[in-house]
Amino acid sequence: MPRMKIANGTWILVGDGRRAMVLRNDGLAEMPNLRCISARETENPATREQGSDAPGRAFASVGSMRSTVETTDWHDQEERRFAATVAADLNVAAREGRYQHLIVVAPPRILAELRQDLSGEARACVCAEIDKDLTRHTIADIETILLAAG
Repeated sequence: MPRMKIANGTWILVGDGRRAMVLRNDGLAEMPNLRCISARETENPATREQGSDAPGRAFASVGSMRSTVETTDWHDQEERRFAATVAADLNVAAREGRYQHLIVVAPPRILAELRQDLSGEARACVCAEIDKDLTRHTIADIETILLAAG
């Protein structure tokens, strides 16, 4: 099985809906040396801790029919907002030419959000997408997992 090669200078985004870390390969393609160039984390408690409203009610304009309205998932909205913020930062960096290659590592749902929010310039730099949550792994573990993902 061929191993993944990570070109020197490649940026690697490792994120989920709460944490994001951007790494840069300062080593060789076959022997990466990943360095953290930025990291961020946001507080995102469960929806039950963010809102206490009961589900809303909708009444039919004709007749006496009633139904409940689905409550807002505040946790999910915050994850989407966080992914959009991370994508916006990557868009600026791509526009400024700070990276030519980008590997995106995130759970499938967040990967889809990032894919939707990345600009054309940033998407053109994406050389790999890996649908895993590696945010709780060490940088050394991330290196090993990425090389094996080839």
